[in-house]
Amino acid sequence: MLKTNAWKSWKEEEIDKVLQFAEDYRLFISINKTERKFVDAVVELARKTGFSDISTKKGTLVPGDKIYKINKGKQIILGTIGKQPMDQGARFIVAHIDAPRLDLKPSPVYEDEGMGYFKTCYYGGIKKYQWLTIPLALYGIAVLKTGEIKKIEIGDNENDPVFTITDLLPHLAKDQVKKTIEEGFPGENLNILAATIPEREEEKEPVKRNIFSILNKKYGITEEDIISSEFEIVPAGPAKDLGIDRSMILGYGQDDRVCAYTSFRALIENNNPEKSIFCILVDQEEIGSYGTTSAQSTFFQFFLEEITEKTGCKQPLRYIYENSKAISADVSSLLDPGYKEAYDPKNSARIGHGVCVERTTGGRGKSGSTEPAAEYIAWIRKIFDENQVHWQPSEIGKVEQGGGGTVATFFARLNIPTIDCGTGVISMHAPFEVTSKADIYSTYMAYKTFYTAGEK
Repeated sequence: MLKTNAWKSWKEEEIDKVLQFAEDYRLFISINKTERKFVDAVVELARKTGFSDISTKKGTLVPGDKIYKINKGKQIILGTIGKQPMDQGARFIVAHIDAPRLDLKPSPVYEDEGMGYFKTCYYGGIKKYQWLTIPLALYGIAVLKTGEIKKIEIGDNENDPVFTITDLLPHLAKDQVKKTIEEGFPGENLNILAATIPEREEEKEPVKRNIFSILNKKYGITEEDIISSEFEIVPAGPAKDLGIDRSMILGYGQDDRVCAYTSFRALIENNNPEKSIFCILVDQEEIGSYGTTSAQSTFFQFFLEEITEKTGCKQPLRYIYENSKAISADVSSLLDPGYKEAYDPKNSARIGHGVCVERTTGGRGKSGSTEPAAEYIAWIRKIFDENQVHWQPSEIGKVEQGGGGTVATFFARLNIPTIDCGTGVISMHAPFEVTSKADIYSTYMAYKTFYTAGEK
């Protein structure tokens, strides 16, 4: 199934499955634009298919048991216990659910020339100019000193207002256009236009005071409460079908929620695996995976320790690691005909040709890569081909053009064979990214195959 256009080989009934799966995905990412919302939605769907919080499971876990565990509301691991003992290994798919965005600073609200603004700090790698003049939504929580959590969602409901970042009109941009992109759009200028009506009784910063008056009346939040908050600015509006043939999806956060959604769906639809299977959805990949909800935290290790205790496994974790296999489920770059100079066409993935299998992800001499052994790549090829999975080898771009890292390193360091495998994306890290419905479905089929395929 190597390097073939998936649409050409599928029959009508299979295409109907592709389109329905893509529609489920489109609706899911349209609603769940933050890590917390994604985790909440995953839990809701998981419970409907028989999953329960591992902390509520009494006694021994047995084959077929479906469990999950949440870490601080922004990371989740789900698993189904297999027929084989844990020390014979497991199958792990790990994807990240954070995406490039703008975060509000700890003291974000200010006023200038009668206009109220939110100051931001960008999260992850973005081209800053892409975030100007588009409609933006505000999501987040503020935690009061009492521990009470106040939620805010503004910009995605039909009658909601939106926010934006202004840009200089072309008539006055003579000096701006002479600058480099980096110089012309400094990060400190990514300030969100939020209000213009002043508080009548206030003489000092009346617009700012009115912003907090609205926040207090509607959400019960004071200026001090912003310090203990998590507020994210994301593109407003739903993901949309793209193209006259509706073959693609244009939407925010597809890196890497496309792999998170497909790996989760593949897991919950497998009831009786031979080996235990796990879907690990992590936070903070876009900023280096350093935090407590990231792939680098010990949450994964502690979860496995709990699994071994509750399944009666007496062997050390190293036996599980050495006998397991993993997929780092992250997106890859598709060849964009408008920018061919950045790609090696002989080694680039094409849209609609299936899930991408990426041997190395780093750049400049494979720096930062976790290249899997050839034997593991051969096994991946074998199981995908035997199960008619459309797949293609890929790389992120020319050798010295750039590169990128994934969470693969944090599983490879445990001596778990790990390969990068995920959906190809065009306009990666832009406010709205492009994926093919064929590639999304192929990714889902690849993950289903990985969870169920035998060892030989």
